[in-house]
Amino acid sequence: MLFDFESDFAGSLRCIPMIVRMKLDLCGIKLTLRQWSRFTHEDRVALTDLACSTPSERETYRTRVLALIEARSEEPVRFLPEETHDDWQRSDRMPDAVTLQAQADLIAPPTAAQWASLLPLQRFALIKLARSKHENENFVPAMKEFGLCRASTDAG
Repeated sequence: MLFDFESDFAGSLRCIPMIVRMKLDLCGIKLTLRQWSRFTHEDRVALTDLACSTPSERETYRTRVLALIEARSEEPVRFLPEETHDDWQRSDRMPDAVTLQAQADLIAPPTAAQWASLLPLQRFALIKLARSKHENENFVPAMKEFGLCRASTDAG
């Protein structure tokens, strides 16, 4: 699943899509854009499509990513810290970063009911976009895409 706000790079998979970033988080791997760029297009498609929900699927995914990094990249594998980063899995509590980013963008943050109704991948994307210093220009487009705020009617 690729989001519309990712459309500028989704077809070529030149950047790491949110679905892959979520799977990497589940596997505890920090993949750099440089490492991703060394993967073939087929590698990228496979990592986008490969299942990563169950413990055995996560282990298979992790093994695949580690093998690709070793085979295609000259950079070492980097792992995420041991603490869990599962804010996106909690539908009952929206992280402060999402509220703060919405306020910074002068839009209303999601309500508790809206947050609870989002798919885990949507919550993951909003949290990542809110916490990212270089990608938060996609926060408002993501909010609009997820039906959390009205699209602007301004002509530019």
